[in-house]
Amino acid sequence: MKKVAILQSNYIPWKGYFDMIAAVDEFILYDDMQYTKNDWRNRNKIKTPNGLEWLTVPTGQAINRRIREVELAPGNWQAKHWKSLQANYAKAPCFHEVAQWLAPLYLEQQHNNLSELNRRFITAICQYLDIPTKISCSWDYALGDGKTERLIDLCQQAGGTEYISGPAAKDYIDEKLFQDSAITLTWFDYSGYPHYPQQWGAFEHGVTMLDLLFNCGKQAAQFMKFVSR
Repeated sequence: MKKVAILQSNYIPWKGYFDMIAAVDEFILYDDMQYTKNDWRNRNKIKTPNGLEWLTVPTGQAINRRIREVELAPGNWQAKHWKSLQANYAKAPCFHEVAQWLAPLYLEQQHNNLSELNRRFITAICQYLDIPTKISCSWDYALGDGKTERLIDLCQQAGGTEYISGPAAKDYIDEKLFQDSAITLTWFDYSGYPHYPQQWGAFEHGVTMLDLLFNCGKQAAQFMKFVSR
């Protein structure tokens, strides 16, 4: 039995993204898909004393690109993002522990491609949380046609027997095709997350995973789903 999930890469994603990774044996970054502007691919939210604030990676104006084709222009956005994280989380209980491995990703590495950037941060967070899931890319496999057919084909190439999908995909996935292929289709449940100690006003679930890490460190798993797996 092998569980597979297939999802576009996001920039420093929220906790649910990492629960999805932890729930499967192989997580395929689906960055052969069309890049969408003003989406989670290149931005995420942090908490500040003045409310939620976006951290956005500049990606230029071109629209007709796959996610994996998005190149990042040279600039000082990396230092700015780290400065924002430092300014808003420096007093969080686990900031210094997380900063030991996170700060070098911002200050000591130059990121030129969006997919590579996202994968580096996702992998680093998984390593910190001891999530052993294999992370691969869609271009590691041959890609067929059709929305559902392509997902099934990727699962089969990866040796998957169960496909775990986010609930938003119910709008386009043909469940019968999964039944016909003998691959179990499971819908991931993002509900029921507990609150954790969080700074700056009313609690917010929909922020970057870094918020949970800065506040709870290695105890972050206690406020996620994969701890009970």
